[in-house]
Amino acid sequence: MNVVRVGTRGSRLSRAQTDTVTAALSAVHPGLRCQILVLQTTGDRSEAPLRQSGATGWFTSEIERALLERRVDLAVHSLKDLPTAPTPGLVVAAIPPREDPRDALVSQHASLDALPYGARVGTSSPRRAAQLRAVRRDLEVVPLRGNVDTRLRKVRDGEVDAAVLAAAGLLRGGWSEAIAQLLDPEVLLPAAGQGALAVQVREDDVELQALVAALDDPPTRAAVTAERAFLRTLAGGCSLPAGALATVGDELVLRVLVASDDGRRVVRATRSGPVEQASGIGEAAARQVLALAPISKW
Repeated sequence: MNVVRVGTRGSRLSRAQTDTVTAALSAVHPGLRCQILVLQTTGDRSEAPLRQSGATGWFTSEIERALLERRVDLAVHSLKDLPTAPTPGLVVAAIPPREDPRDALVSQHASLDALPYGARVGTSSPRRAAQLRAVRRDLEVVPLRGNVDTRLRKVRDGEVDAAVLAAAGLLRGGWSEAIAQLLDPEVLLPAAGQGALAVQVREDDVELQALVAALDDPPTRAAVTAERAFLRTLAGGCSLPAGALATVGDELVLRVLVASDDGRRVVRATRSGPVEQASGIGEAAARQVLALAPISKW
């Protein structure tokens, strides 16, 4: 195999993420040439809030279809955009080392605490919105759509006093100077898989799977496996904002959270255990959260 066709979204961030992966792939396989094909997804075309659709895979389904139809050979996704249920015929052949998983505050003010009373904070994430309301009841949390450049411009122009975005995207895309504060997970717990990339190929493309496997980072894969298992298990009993973050050392430690949309009720739990039991730890965390409070009645 000499040429690999790589499907990606056309945004600056998506291209930066894809370039990171293709550069790493070319470094370990110098004779391999990556051909980039830009594809548009439903999420790129829609202005509706993501929660409103009730659907998943807004930023991935068209690219996955291109893989299955053999129009591309490989795709690079933000892992948090991939549905937790695997797509038949496709595999995540590598999860490279994770970038900073935290959320970041973008503002002319130095920190979340420094925002003035009643400040307008923009986010398109129900998870972020609920946790912001839990931390600061006075904040006016408003919807904020558009690509990263658009969101940063709305902060600069004063349409909002601040915005909350994934630190990983700002760092990978070259917007690190926009970060006013990296938010501690005790304040805002990230989304499952945040900061991680997924390199997806066809299940029957054994040759490419073997080439891509060199990019896989086992600690990152274990951490996001636990986080996504939590989210997958929780989905059957809860549609509320949820966060999850695992760390891997001598053992895997998973912190999870579920909150009401208004942030008035927050349930947290922590589970730990052997790294090789990552999926089971995530499932146990979901069951623990569901047992702690009658979430279905919120």
